[in-house]
Amino acid sequence: MAYVIVGAGAIGGTLGHHLARAGHEVTVVDADAEHVRSIRERGIVVRRGDEHTAVPVAAAFTPDEGGPQEVSRVLLAVKAQATGPALDWIAPRLSADGFVVSVQNGLNEPEIAARVGAARTVGAFVNLFADVVAPGEIRDGGLGALVVGEVDGRESARVQEVVADLQAWGPARATANVNGYLWSKLGFGAMLVATALADASMAELIHRHRAVMHALAAEVYAVAAAEAITLEPFDAFDPAPYAIGDGAAADAATDALVAWLRTQTKDRSGIWRDIAVRRRPTEVPTHYGPVLHRAAQLGIAVPGLARLVAQIEELEGGAPMTEQRIDDLAGALR
Repeated sequence: MAYVIVGAGAIGGTLGHHLARAGHEVTVVDADAEHVRSIRERGIVVRRGDEHTAVPVAAAFTPDEGGPQEVSRVLLAVKAQATGPALDWIAPRLSADGFVVSVQNGLNEPEIAARVGAARTVGAFVNLFADVVAPGEIRDGGLGALVVGEVDGRESARVQEVVADLQAWGPARATANVNGYLWSKLGFGAMLVATALADASMAELIHRHRAVMHALAAEVYAVAAAEAITLEPFDAFDPAPYAIGDGAAADAATDALVAWLRTQTKDRSGIWRDIAVRRRPTEVPTHYGPVLHRAAQLGIAVPGLARLVAQIEELEGGAPMTEQRIDDLAGALR
């Protein structure tokens, strides 16, 4: 199959590397000109420990350079806040029977559907542990879940084909409840975002501040419950104890989560890396804007989540990271 990867960062670059290695025709489109130049010259490089593998792709372009005039099978992997500009490139090129798979974090499928149509939009949940560490080069920090599904829950041949092709990466699978995974990830993601407030490992910060972490997830899941979302577990994360407020079960779930996170070579979140290393805006306001908006409409109090988003925006503006910021969230949650 021929795939166009729009956004060849940690997620898109990892998937593109493995698809190309398996023999699929992969075209990369990315806004970072230096990243694109390196991929043209060396292919997509994936590092695991001291080992690295470089895989050439069919072509690599920046959006300004144009690229193919028609595309049919697109994996959209840009940061959530870049979805609109990416669709400016995709929409006029997408064939009538083509489709876009959102291999992104957040709730981006409605925005995609508004531009290319619901019939050409496919959802996906991704929990990859990877980082771009140099132009054209990605560090693989460990496998996570990857689930693909039609937004309306129906079965389809195209989802089965994409899932089969993504076996080149790992154990991807199909689902009839992609929204359940996306909302589960938003609760888990709130914990990971909170760890970006300080310069320490995700596992240790979640362990030390578990009451705050539990409360943040519970706020997200209160909105999900009002939306009649059935939450799905993934990897070592079980959303159910946080959603129902079972303290003992939540502690046990957090013990399992922390133990699993300690096995991953990537010990800090992508949000932390955006702020501390890449010095660029994060996806956080885009990820949680729809949750905050819907909570306000439904009359559901989410003060911890609102304060968390505000704190991330402060860090983006140059405020220092400190573990005291996580302690401050406890006051907002109370």
